[in-house]
Amino acid sequence: MNDLFEKAPIPKAYMQLALPVVLGMVASMVYNLADTFFVAKTGNANLVAGIALGSPLFSFMLAVGDIFGLGGSAVISRALGRHDYQQSARVSSFCFYIAIVLSLVLTALLLAFEAPILNLLGATAATRPYIADFYRVLVLGSTFIIVSLVPGNIIRTEGLAQFSMIATISGTVLTIILDPIFIFILHWGAAGVAFANVLGYAVNTGLLVVFMHRAKALSLAPKLAHISGPAFKDVVAVGIPASLTNLTQSFGIMLLNVYLASYGAQAVAAMGIVQKIYLVVMMVMVGFAFGAQPLVGYNYGAKKWPRLGAILRYDFKVEALYASGCAIILMIFAPQLIKLFMSQPAIVSMGTLMLRAMLITTPLVGFILVYTTVFQSVGAAVSALIMALSRQAVLLGLAIVILAQLFGLHGIVWAQAVADVLTCLIGWGLYRQAFRNVDFK
Repeated sequence: MNDLFEKAPIPKAYMQLALPVVLGMVASMVYNLADTFFVAKTGNANLVAGIALGSPLFSFMLAVGDIFGLGGSAVISRALGRHDYQQSARVSSFCFYIAIVLSLVLTALLLAFEAPILNLLGATAATRPYIADFYRVLVLGSTFIIVSLVPGNIIRTEGLAQFSMIATISGTVLTIILDPIFIFILHWGAAGVAFANVLGYAVNTGLLVVFMHRAKALSLAPKLAHISGPAFKDVVAVGIPASLTNLTQSFGIMLLNVYLASYGAQAVAAMGIVQKIYLVVMMVMVGFAFGAQPLVGYNYGAKKWPRLGAILRYDFKVEALYASGCAIILMIFAPQLIKLFMSQPAIVSMGTLMLRAMLITTPLVGFILVYTTVFQSVGAAVSALIMALSRQAVLLGLAIVILAQLFGLHGIVWAQAVADVLTCLIGWGLYRQAFRNVDFK
């Protein structure tokens, strides 16, 4: 493990850690596209809109898992860089079991407050039956979704990213197989989509638990599931901002849907399709950024500054090249991509505009991801928190409210691009501040 993190050529170490994460993200992306395709083929715009309205709930569950998945992995990476293997074992065990407890508490709360939450998500009379079915099944299976984030992230700190990839792909393949069966054969509608997701995550989590036994410096032993107060503070100091990144994603989508709802179910359905296509670029970029996180955290903990600087430069270059290439291609073929899902002229027209507006700032989003994961990796909690709250919460919220008043639908559509530009500028300033006393040469 030490040779990979400390001595291997940077492109080799980077790709060995990041590519399995990217491939796992691609598998999830394929599912998201397949899921949208299957649902759209029902021809029911209210069903498509209902599931789109329910998607922030899924993001919320991922956000909860990230508190101890990403927070724990950041602390573990730095501990491994210091060769503190007792700390890495305790943190990994604690994060796993606390995630189980938290998921069970949230399941009870989400079921108890279903009605007001559905209203908050933007349910209308037409979409409520579909979003309600999706919501209930997803909530009942939330433990598998939330807990999967812990072993899925911490196992990569030992360089075992390929096992995380295998678990993710296995769960995703099962979900893709079950989706059309539940929708078209059993006619379970939105509940079937949610149930397929839950079963896929159950397989994912089960495999990850098995693979954790391959790790040498990590543990899921209950007797080790306790950590010191400072260690807990370190986990949540990174984990909460990391969680807020996903949580604000939910908020951003929900806010977009609420404002688009006044333009009809077709506008919401178009944005739902666009969000899925956008994942073609985003999930791979996220895979590269988070795949490199253990490498960044390890070398920061080991204080290997020249190697850390070279890793960061390579990370920025990979994100920029990939994001630019994919964005250009998808912008050119935007109308054709929308038609693959729904051919209604109004949805194709709105979807094309929305997709191009989302993609135009994609390279900047790549930089934002690097800034965010670096702050998480090195324990820069305040900077990570600022990044988490900026893009999809404060700045996007302000942009939607202001631009909607000034430009109507077009203002809502372009709000994300405005938020991306401003967030990237903030990230650049925080990055310079974080490493002002570090000599990368």
